[in-house]
Amino acid sequence: MNDQHILSAFDRDLEGIQANVMKMGGLVEEAIGEAAMSMQNRDEELAAHVIKGDKAVDGLEDMINEQCANLIALRAPAAVDLRVVLSVMKIAGNLERIGDYAKNMAKRTSVLVHMERVEGAHSSLRRMAQEVQHMLTDVLDAFIQRDVERAKDVLERDHNVDQMYNALFREFLTFMMEDPRYITPCMHLHFMAKNTERMGDHVTAIAEQVIYLVTGSMPEEARPKATRLDA
Repeated sequence: MNDQHILSAFDRDLEGIQANVMKMGGLVEEAIGEAAMSMQNRDEELAAHVIKGDKAVDGLEDMINEQCANLIALRAPAAVDLRVVLSVMKIAGNLERIGDYAKNMAKRTSVLVHMERVEGAHSSLRRMAQEVQHMLTDVLDAFIQRDVERAKDVLERDHNVDQMYNALFREFLTFMMEDPRYITPCMHLHFMAKNTERMGDHVTAIAEQVIYLVTGSMPEEARPKATRLDA
């Protein structure tokens, strides 16, 4: 009976932590979408909202790490349960980094609004960000449902993000070569595209943690990556 009581307390604490992870994930999903929208629409007010909102993401990561540390100290989880707790901490860390990249995108929006508009590039970059946003939604679902197949699907989709990044890189080069006025705005857009590509990498890192959480081992095959043109 005592063991069952301890088990229930651990499960209850873990559920609370996972609820905070999902809350954090929801905020990060929103930040990606709003950062991309503010860039495309040149909406400085929305960009400022993304930047301000990053504090809540950071605060949730700190809370999750503290809750996990307390859980380990108080409940002394066994090997399998400890794996879950450590995976949760790594997932929160990746979410925090994605939030940082969304914030960085938003910061560049306030600079871009005063520069020459690069026709077509903004909508292409937003589509890339939306793909990462959808990947994040799916990997968070995979985390809650402990769905290895969905996590593997997210890993494979990172290849699409890399290809979109390469297409944007070629597009920026073309604009810069054709008209010097586009050099500075294209450089800023390139950094935003790079931030988005890195978001995708962190989403796939979360997918790997989901697979590890369920199976006890990291994926054996390296996830497919398109050759980056700026490498």
